[in-house]
Amino acid sequence: MNSFRILRNNITSIILLGFPNLHNFTFLFFALLVIIYCVTISGNLFIIILYLVSKTLQSPMYFFITQLSLCDLQLSTDIVPILLYTVLYGEFTVSFFGCIIQFSIFGMSETFECLLLLVMSYDRYLAICNPLRYHSIIDRKFCLSSLSVIWVISVITVTVDIISINYLHFCGPHVIDHFCCDLEPIIKLSCSDTTMINNLGLILGFFLIAVPFIIIVMSYVYIVITILKIPSNTGRHKAFSTCSSHLIVVSLFYGTLIIVYIFPSKGQSLILSKVLSLMYTVVTPLLNPIIYTLRNKDFKEALQKHIKIYF
Repeated sequence: MNSFRILRNNITSIILLGFPNLHNFTFLFFALLVIIYCVTISGNLFIIILYLVSKTLQSPMYFFITQLSLCDLQLSTDIVPILLYTVLYGEFTVSFFGCIIQFSIFGMSETFECLLLLVMSYDRYLAICNPLRYHSIIDRKFCLSSLSVIWVISVITVTVDIISINYLHFCGPHVIDHFCCDLEPIIKLSCSDTTMINNLGLILGFFLIAVPFIIIVMSYVYIVITILKIPSNTGRHKAFSTCSSHLIVVSLFYGTLIIVYIFPSKGQSLILSKVLSLMYTVVTPLLNPIIYTLRNKDFKEALQKHIKIYF
C-alpha cells in the first residue's frame, strides 16, 4: 500500500475536462445528454419491470436482456452525471479514490456486457441451430451459473487493473482530458514505466473483447447457414428476427470497443477517442432497450396486454 500513500501525497484529486471548447453548443449538448440519460434510465427500467410482471417473457433470452438492462443502468449512472457536470461547468474535480471507484464500476460494466453478449449469442445459436437440445441446456441453472461466472470474471479483471495501478508512481499532472476515468487516461498521469500495464491491458482487451467477438461472429455464421436452409420465407424471417436485435447491439458495442481498446490509439485524435467512448458508454445503453423492444413481438404483446389491464 506504499504506492497508494505516495499517490495520495502527490495527487489528491483529478480534474476531468470532458468536452472543453463547446462554446455555443454547450446548452444544446447538455440538453441532448439529459434527454438521452432520461430515455436510457426509463427504457431500461421499463424492460426490467415488464419482464418481472409478464409471464410470457419468462424465458432465458429475456432474462439475459434484463441483465443487459441492469448493466446499462449501472454504466449510465456511473458515467453520465459527471459528464453532464463537465459539460455545464467545464471540468469536474474528483478525488483519486473517487476516480478509481468510477473506473471500477465502468470496467466491470463493460466486461460484463462483453461476456453477456457472448452468452446471448450462444443462446440464439442453440435456439436456431439446435432447438431440440435448447431447453435441456439453457435452463435456470445455466442462466444463474453463467451470470455468476460473468460477474466473477468482471470483478477479477478490474481487481487486476487496480492492483497494477497500485504499483505505479504518480507525481503529476493531475488533469485527464476525458469525460471519465478509464484505464488509459489514468496511467497517462503516471511518471513510472507503464509498459507492463499497457501490455496487460492489450492482453485483457484481446481475451475479453476480440475473442468473444470472434466467437459471436462464428456463431452467427452458423446461424445464417441454418436460416438459409429453412424452406419457407416466413420461417426464415421469424428465425432471423429472433437474433437480428442482438446482432445490431453486438455490432454497435464491439465495433467501438475494438477501435478504442484493440487498435493502436496513437493515430486517433483525442476528439475521435471521446466520441467513440460516448458510443459505448452513452449511446449503446440508450439504443439497447429501443432495439430490443421495438423489434420484438413478445415485448410489444406484453406491453399491450398490461396497458389494457392497468388502463
